[in-house]
Amino acid sequence: MDIVGSIVDIPVQDPQDEDFSAADLTWTKFGTPEHHDDVALIPYPRVDAFIIGECSNVECPTRFHIERGRKRSKGSLKEYKSDEYLEYKMYWCSFGPENYGEGGGILPSRRYRLNTRNRAARPQSMRGCTCHFVVKRLYARPSLALLIYNDRRHINKAGFVCHGPLDRDAIGPGAKNIPYICSEIQQQTMSMIYLGIPEENVLEKHIEGIQRYCGSDAKVNSLASQYVHKLGMIIRRSTHELDLDDQASIRMWVERNKKSIFFYQDTSETDAFILGIQTEWQLQQMIRFGHRSLIAADSTFGIKRLKYPLCTLLVFDSRQHALPVAWVITRSFSKPDVSKWMKALLDRARSVEPGWKVSGFLIDDAAAEIDPIRDIFSCPVLFSLWRIRRTWLRNVVKKCSNPEVQRELFKRLGQIVYSIWDGSETLAALEELVLDFADQTVFMEYFKAFWVPKIEMWLSTMKALPLASQEASSAIEAYHAKLKTKLFDDSHLNALWRVDWLVHKLTTELHSSYWLDRYADESDSFQNVREEYITSTSWHRALQIPDSAITFDEKDHLYAKVQGQKDSSVTHLVWNPGSEFAFCDCPWSMQANLCKHVLKVNMICENRRGCQSSMSMHSFREVLLNIWRMPLDDSLALDQSMAWTYQMVDQIQKLVELNSTNDIGTVVKRLPIQWSSKKTRTSVCVPSATLGLPSSSKDSTRMTVALKKNRKRKRLSRLR
Repeated sequence: MDIVGSIVDIPVQDPQDEDFSAADLTWTKFGTPEHHDDVALIPYPRVDAFIIGECSNVECPTRFHIERGRKRSKGSLKEYKSDEYLEYKMYWCSFGPENYGEGGGILPSRRYRLNTRNRAARPQSMRGCTCHFVVKRLYARPSLALLIYNDRRHINKAGFVCHGPLDRDAIGPGAKNIPYICSEIQQQTMSMIYLGIPEENVLEKHIEGIQRYCGSDAKVNSLASQYVHKLGMIIRRSTHELDLDDQASIRMWVERNKKSIFFYQDTSETDAFILGIQTEWQLQQMIRFGHRSLIAADSTFGIKRLKYPLCTLLVFDSRQHALPVAWVITRSFSKPDVSKWMKALLDRARSVEPGWKVSGFLIDDAAAEIDPIRDIFSCPVLFSLWRIRRTWLRNVVKKCSNPEVQRELFKRLGQIVYSIWDGSETLAALEELVLDFADQTVFMEYFKAFWVPKIEMWLSTMKALPLASQEASSAIEAYHAKLKTKLFDDSHLNALWRVDWLVHKLTTELHSSYWLDRYADESDSFQNVREEYITSTSWHRALQIPDSAITFDEKDHLYAKVQGQKDSSVTHLVWNPGSEFAFCDCPWSMQANLCKHVLKVNMICENRRGCQSSMSMHSFREVLLNIWRMPLDDSLALDQSMAWTYQMVDQIQKLVELNSTNDIGTVVKRLPIQWSSKKTRTSVCVPSATLGLPSSSKDSTRMTVALKKNRKRKRLSRLR
């Protein structure tokens, strides 16, 4: 837009509407290339109509007060410019400029009197809004007013919407009259809105929650209805684009959500972009379910479709479902960068629970850096086959059309993995595979290009690390499938390369979904949500299939038949039973997923003669053999192997006892104490100075008074 240097060149605008706003005017840049403003000329009598129109902004309704004002009398200037004023008034949004909100600042006292009659309803409503404009009644042309808009957006200095329906923290002028709403009720209401549950159902559950604290009251119900409606309006109108520039937008999000960030590193010439997200609820779940348990990583999600790949850290909850407890968005997988965010995550957990410790870290990528995990978490590293199995099965189904070829090819791929424990040569098995399936040119071209160069790395990782169970693989795959459904929605495909969109989807819809799942299960509410959550993994769906529904090929042990539960006339065939690379013809398996039929058949094969054992059992047997092969003359290695052996035997015995007992209380009483309160630990470690010292009643009274004073000083020092 060209810059105008004279007021004479700016046209006068007089909209026909009774009230009008800035959107109804054409704004001109006036000034110099170094300093210019957006201006418009209107008749001076229409100034009030313009102010009324600006106050009626749908997204940010407000009032404007006169922040500053000056006047000149006619004839006081002998020489003047075309933009000199006869009257000067600066109008500021009544939600600013002071900020009485959290972390806000208050401007120092002014020498002039403010017009406070048309300010916002309460001082605490002032949230640092920067929207303001200037009205100049021109000295040379008193019938005209020059409008100068300094900042048209209703945002604070951090760049966030600070009032109105788009403000997530402002529920309206009656917010102080809303009944008590604890964080649990608020999170429940927000989760239901994010998941698209109708407002009537959301309001019903919301009122049920607040009635536990406020009782049944018509006024309470009315205020709760307003709260839910306005909260829903805020959520529906909120957007991930805080700025048109993605990097600027994510900086603004990080500034606003510091409590949900455990690590942030902006892009620079030397540093890669890293964003670690963990809400307070996720931190609680990580401490609760990750202590002395497993943490799993669903790594490199969206490496081809997203701007930055997503890595999710998962814990296994009380039902052994994978629960996301942290998200890391970055393209860097180097040791220094991985060490940075892993150390920050561990420090955050131990700042809440100093004794927090992980028993094992489960990875799914052979190229992942293992050293930072061992150095920082000080725990064993396990490997999950679910990613390589899913990738191979998806390409077998996609690139081979013959069902017989599909199941035979997938079986042979599994045999290559099994060969690392059989002592056969991997290269010979690969050459045989290429020769036997030479007619499958599409798949072989893919396999040679993408897997042959790195197959040795994957197989060596599988052999070196213990393998995770199929139950864990099923839980991770269920999370991956849910994540894919939430993110790769067709309506959002144009936003895949924006980080702020990815962060918004993770922290709203996906976070709300898992929060509501856990809440429904633990509170025994939302029965539909609870039932879907329980059966969300193929492992739990497999447990519902009775053993009588499984029949085996007794002659050659080539396949197993699984009778359908809903329709007994439907039968699914599971080829290569007992193996992680079993092939099922059901629709869920044909989408490259680990289906319930394969898992159920493999459960039965564990105790069935003539069926091969699982790869995780092969791996576990190899670990035990390596311990047994330790040289007897190496006392340190022998002691270490014996300690590991006794530890594993002890854990297995406890698991067997827990599974076989009818009264879990008798088992728990015999377990060693795992927890003690912080006060108890302190009193044990620091002996009391008064033990063994006889004292009179006067001495004890003085001691009591001194202790009370000491506690008071400590409380005051904390307040300072």
